[in-house]
Amino acid sequence: MRDLLVVKCGEVLAPVRRVHGDYDRWFAGALVPGLPLPSEAGLGRGLGPRARLHVVAVHLGARLPDPRRFDAVIATGSPRSVLESAPWMSRAGDALLEAAARGVPVLAVCFGHQLVAAALGAPVRRSPRGRELGTISCTLTQAGLADPLFAGVPRTFEVQATHEDEVAAPPPGAEVLAGNAHSAIQAFRVGRRLHAVQFHPELSAAAVAALVRARAPALEAEARGRGEDPAMRLATLLAGIRGTQWGERLLGNFLDA
Repeated sequence: MRDLLVVKCGEVLAPVRRVHGDYDRWFAGALVPGLPLPSEAGLGRGLGPRARLHVVAVHLGARLPDPRRFDAVIATGSPRSVLESAPWMSRAGDALLEAAARGVPVLAVCFGHQLVAAALGAPVRRSPRGRELGTISCTLTQAGLADPLFAGVPRTFEVQATHEDEVAAPPPGAEVLAGNAHSAIQAFRVGRRLHAVQFHPELSAAAVAALVRARAPALEAEARGRGEDPAMRLATLLAGIRGTQWGERLLGNFLDA
Protein backbone atom coordinates (compact mmCIF):
# COMPACT_ATOMS: atom_id res chain seq x y z
CA MET A 1 0.00 0.00 0.00
CA ARG A 2 1.55 3.30 -1.11
CA ASP A 3 0.87 6.78 0.25
CA LEU A 4 -0.09 9.06 -2.63
CA LEU A 5 -0.38 12.84 -2.35
CA VAL A 6 -3.11 14.19 -4.65
CA VAL A 7 -2.63 17.87 -5.46
CA LYS A 8 -6.17 18.96 -6.27
CA CYS A 9 -6.23 21.96 -8.60
CA GLY A 10 -9.94 22.66 -9.00
CA GLU A 11 -13.51 21.32 -8.95
CA VAL A 12 -15.32 19.67 -11.80
CA LEU A 13 -18.72 20.95 -12.93
CA ALA A 14 -21.39 20.39 -10.28
CA PRO A 15 -23.71 18.12 -12.37
CA VAL A 16 -20.79 15.82 -13.09
CA ARG A 17 -19.44 15.98 -9.54
CA ARG A 18 -22.77 14.92 -8.01
CA VAL A 19 -22.83 11.64 -9.95
CA HIS A 20 -19.23 10.84 -10.85
CA GLY A 21 -17.23 12.58 -8.15
CA ASP A 22 -14.56 15.27 -8.34
CA TYR A 23 -11.03 15.18 -9.78
CA ASP A 24 -9.53 13.55 -6.71
CA ARG A 25 -12.35 11.01 -6.55
CA TRP A 26 -11.66 9.91 -10.12
CA PHE A 27 -8.21 8.84 -8.99
CA ALA A 28 -9.69 7.29 -5.87
CA GLY A 29 -12.07 5.23 -8.00
CA ALA A 30 -9.12 3.91 -9.98
CA LEU A 31 -6.67 3.36 -7.12
CA VAL A 32 -8.75 2.64 -3.99
CA PRO A 33 -11.62 0.37 -5.04
CA GLY A 34 -13.02 -0.09 -1.54
CA LEU A 35 -13.66 3.64 -1.09
CA PRO A 36 -17.35 4.69 -1.22
CA LEU A 37 -17.81 6.82 -4.32
CA PRO A 38 -20.61 8.26 -6.44
CA SER A 39 -21.85 5.80 -9.04
CA GLU A 40 -19.52 4.90 -11.90
CA ALA A 41 -16.61 7.03 -10.69
CA GLY A 42 -13.12 6.14 -11.80
CA LEU A 43 -12.07 3.36 -14.14
CA GLY A 44 -14.00 0.31 -13.10
CA ARG A 45 -11.85 -0.40 -10.03
CA GLY A 46 -9.37 -2.51 -11.95
CA LEU A 47 -6.16 -1.71 -10.07
CA GLY A 48 -7.00 -3.06 -6.62
CA PRO A 49 -6.36 -1.27 -3.30
CA ARG A 50 -3.00 0.10 -4.36
CA ALA A 51 -2.75 3.40 -2.50
CA ARG A 52 -3.84 5.59 0.39
CA LEU A 53 -4.79 8.99 -1.02
CA HIS A 54 -4.03 12.25 0.81
CA VAL A 55 -5.77 15.17 -0.92
CA VAL A 56 -4.57 18.79 -0.67
CA ALA A 57 -6.78 21.44 -2.35
CA VAL A 58 -4.17 23.92 -3.55
CA HIS A 59 -6.75 25.91 -5.54
CA LEU A 60 -8.31 26.82 -2.17
CA GLY A 61 -5.00 28.02 -0.75
CA ALA A 62 -3.85 24.85 1.01
CA ARG A 63 -0.08 24.48 1.30
CA LEU A 64 1.59 21.30 0.19
CA PRO A 65 3.19 19.15 2.89
CA ASP A 66 6.74 17.87 2.55
CA PRO A 67 6.53 15.56 -0.50
CA ARG A 68 9.12 13.22 1.01
CA ARG A 69 6.38 11.98 3.36
CA PHE A 70 4.72 10.32 0.35
CA ASP A 71 5.62 7.61 -2.14
CA ALA A 72 4.34 9.60 -5.12
CA VAL A 73 2.48 12.80 -6.09
CA ILE A 74 -0.32 13.35 -8.62
CA ALA A 75 -1.53 16.77 -9.78
CA THR A 76 -5.13 16.81 -11.05
CA GLY A 77 -7.03 18.59 -13.76
CA SER A 78 -8.96 21.81 -13.24
CA PRO A 79 -11.53 24.01 -15.02
CA ARG A 80 -9.09 26.88 -14.41
CA SER A 81 -6.46 27.96 -16.94
CA VAL A 82 -2.74 28.23 -16.30
CA LEU A 83 -2.95 31.40 -18.40
CA GLU A 84 -4.62 33.10 -15.41
CA SER A 85 -1.23 33.05 -13.62
CA ALA A 86 -2.79 33.00 -10.15
CA PRO A 87 -0.30 33.01 -7.24
CA TRP A 88 -1.43 29.57 -6.02
CA MET A 89 -0.61 28.15 -9.44
CA SER A 90 2.97 29.39 -9.29
CA ARG A 91 3.39 27.97 -5.79
CA ALA A 92 1.93 24.61 -6.77
CA GLY A 93 4.00 24.35 -9.95
CA ASP A 94 7.22 25.09 -8.09
CA ALA A 95 6.29 22.59 -5.35
CA LEU A 96 5.73 19.84 -7.91
CA LEU A 97 9.13 20.49 -9.47
CA GLU A 98 10.70 20.47 -6.01
CA ALA A 99 9.07 17.12 -5.22
CA ALA A 100 10.53 15.57 -8.37
CA ALA A 101 13.92 17.11 -7.62
CA ARG A 102 13.81 15.44 -4.19
CA GLY A 103 13.30 12.06 -5.82
CA VAL A 104 9.52 11.72 -5.40
CA PRO A 105 7.71 10.43 -8.53
CA VAL A 106 5.30 13.05 -9.88
CA LEU A 107 2.51 12.55 -12.41
CA ALA A 108 0.93 15.82 -13.58
CA VAL A 109 -2.42 15.42 -15.39
CA CYS A 110 -4.15 17.84 -17.81
CA PHE A 111 -4.08 21.19 -15.95
CA GLY A 112 -1.21 19.71 -13.93
CA HIS A 113 0.60 18.93 -17.20
CA GLN A 114 0.32 22.56 -18.25
CA LEU A 115 1.18 23.76 -14.72
CA VAL A 116 4.54 21.97 -14.53
CA ALA A 117 5.34 22.91 -18.13
CA ALA A 118 4.81 26.59 -17.30
CA ALA A 119 6.88 26.23 -14.11
CA LEU A 120 9.69 24.86 -16.28
CA GLY A 121 9.46 27.86 -18.62
CA ALA A 122 7.53 26.29 -21.50
CA PRO A 123 4.79 28.27 -23.30
CA VAL A 124 1.17 27.34 -22.60
CA ARG A 125 -1.54 28.64 -24.93
CA ARG A 126 -5.17 28.28 -25.90
CA SER A 127 -5.17 25.46 -28.42
CA PRO A 128 -5.47 26.85 -31.97
CA ARG A 129 -7.54 23.76 -32.83
CA GLY A 130 -10.06 24.46 -30.10
CA ARG A 131 -11.38 22.13 -27.43
CA GLU A 132 -10.33 18.46 -27.36
CA LEU A 133 -13.01 16.39 -25.62
CA GLY A 134 -13.92 12.73 -25.57
CA THR A 135 -12.06 9.53 -26.34
CA ILE A 136 -8.93 10.45 -28.24
CA SER A 137 -6.09 8.60 -29.95
CA CYS A 138 -2.45 9.36 -29.09
CA THR A 139 0.79 7.97 -30.51
CA LEU A 140 3.95 7.27 -28.54
CA THR A 141 7.27 8.67 -29.67
CA GLN A 142 10.43 6.54 -29.60
CA ALA A 143 11.10 7.96 -26.14
CA GLY A 144 7.57 7.07 -25.08
CA LEU A 145 7.92 3.49 -26.29
CA ALA A 146 10.95 3.11 -24.02
CA ASP A 147 9.47 4.90 -21.00
CA PRO A 148 8.30 2.71 -18.07
CA LEU A 149 5.17 4.85 -17.67
CA PHE A 150 3.89 3.44 -20.98
CA ALA A 151 5.04 -0.16 -20.50
CA GLY A 152 2.50 -2.48 -22.12
CA VAL A 153 0.72 0.39 -23.88
CA PRO A 154 0.54 0.09 -27.69
CA ARG A 155 2.20 2.70 -29.85
CA THR A 156 -1.20 4.16 -30.75
CA PHE A 157 -3.67 4.09 -27.87
CA GLU A 158 -6.99 5.59 -26.80
CA VAL A 159 -7.61 7.59 -23.62
CA GLN A 160 -10.13 10.14 -22.34
CA ALA A 161 -9.44 13.87 -22.63
CA THR A 162 -10.92 17.28 -21.99
CA HIS A 163 -8.89 20.47 -22.42
CA GLU A 164 -8.77 23.83 -24.17
CA ASP A 165 -5.19 24.88 -23.32
CA GLU A 166 -2.05 23.05 -24.43
CA VAL A 167 1.71 23.09 -24.01
CA ALA A 168 2.97 24.78 -27.17
CA ALA A 169 6.64 23.68 -26.99
CA PRO A 170 8.54 21.16 -24.86
CA PRO A 171 9.99 22.45 -21.59
CA PRO A 172 13.79 22.74 -21.50
CA GLY A 173 15.32 19.31 -21.05
CA ALA A 174 12.02 17.48 -21.64
CA GLU A 175 11.45 14.41 -23.77
CA VAL A 176 8.10 14.30 -25.58
CA LEU A 177 6.54 10.89 -24.99
CA ALA A 178 3.23 11.09 -26.89
CA GLY A 179 1.25 13.38 -29.16
CA ASN A 180 -1.57 13.55 -31.69
CA ALA A 181 -2.85 15.79 -34.47
CA HIS A 182 -4.63 18.07 -32.00
CA SER A 183 -1.79 18.61 -29.53
CA ALA A 184 1.75 17.54 -30.38
CA ILE A 185 2.69 17.30 -26.68
CA GLN A 186 0.25 14.88 -25.06
CA ALA A 187 2.91 13.57 -22.65
CA PHE A 188 6.45 14.50 -21.63
CA ARG A 189 9.09 13.58 -19.08
CA VAL A 190 11.77 15.64 -17.38
CA GLY A 191 14.44 13.61 -15.64
CA ARG A 192 13.50 10.30 -14.05
CA ARG A 193 10.80 11.46 -11.65
CA LEU A 194 8.55 13.98 -13.44
CA HIS A 195 5.95 12.82 -15.96
CA ALA A 196 3.13 14.92 -17.36
CA VAL A 197 0.16 13.89 -19.53
CA GLN A 198 -2.39 16.14 -21.22
CA PHE A 199 -5.12 13.48 -21.24
CA HIS A 200 -6.94 11.98 -18.22
CA PRO A 201 -5.78 8.41 -17.45
CA GLU A 202 -8.15 8.29 -14.45
CA LEU A 203 -11.32 9.33 -16.26
CA SER A 204 -14.12 6.89 -17.16
CA ALA A 205 -16.11 6.90 -20.38
CA ALA A 206 -19.30 7.53 -18.37
CA ALA A 207 -17.79 10.63 -16.73
CA VAL A 208 -16.60 11.97 -20.10
CA ALA A 209 -20.12 11.59 -21.48
CA ALA A 210 -21.43 13.47 -18.43
CA LEU A 211 -18.91 16.26 -19.11
CA VAL A 212 -20.13 16.53 -22.69
CA ARG A 213 -23.75 16.83 -21.55
CA ALA A 214 -22.88 19.34 -18.82
CA ARG A 215 -21.00 21.49 -21.31
CA ALA A 216 -23.72 21.28 -23.96
CA PRO A 217 -24.42 25.06 -24.09
CA ALA A 218 -20.73 25.91 -24.65
CA LEU A 219 -20.29 23.10 -27.18
CA GLU A 220 -23.39 24.18 -29.09
CA ALA A 221 -22.18 27.80 -29.13
CA GLU A 222 -18.80 26.68 -30.47
CA ALA A 223 -20.53 24.69 -33.21
CA ARG A 224 -22.70 27.63 -34.24
CA GLY A 225 -19.60 29.84 -34.36
CA ARG A 226 -18.05 27.43 -36.85
CA GLY A 227 -21.22 27.15 -38.91
CA GLU A 228 -21.88 23.59 -37.73
CA ASP A 229 -25.08 21.92 -36.57
CA PRO A 230 -25.04 22.14 -32.72
CA ALA A 231 -27.11 18.97 -32.24
CA MET A 232 -24.85 17.05 -34.59
CA ARG A 233 -21.78 18.26 -32.69
CA LEU A 234 -23.09 16.82 -29.43
CA ALA A 235 -24.27 13.59 -31.03
CA THR A 236 -20.90 13.06 -32.70
CA LEU A 237 -18.98 13.65 -29.47
CA LEU A 238 -21.17 11.26 -27.49
CA ALA A 239 -21.06 8.57 -30.18
CA GLY A 240 -17.25 8.68 -30.19
CA ILE A 241 -16.81 7.97 -26.45
CA ARG A 242 -15.49 4.48 -25.74
CA GLY A 243 -14.09 2.68 -22.74
CA THR A 244 -10.33 2.15 -22.75
CA GLN A 245 -7.88 0.24 -20.57
CA TRP A 246 -4.73 2.23 -21.33
CA GLY A 247 -5.19 5.02 -18.80
CA GLU A 248 -5.60 2.39 -16.11
CA ARG A 249 -2.46 0.65 -17.32
CA LEU A 250 -0.52 3.92 -17.16
CA LEU A 251 -1.63 4.55 -13.56
CA GLY A 252 -0.58 1.07 -12.58
CA ASN A 253 2.81 1.63 -14.16
CA PHE A 254 3.18 4.91 -12.26
CA LEU A 255 2.46 3.23 -8.94
CA ASP A 256 4.89 0.42 -9.72
CA ALA A 257 7.75 2.76 -10.67
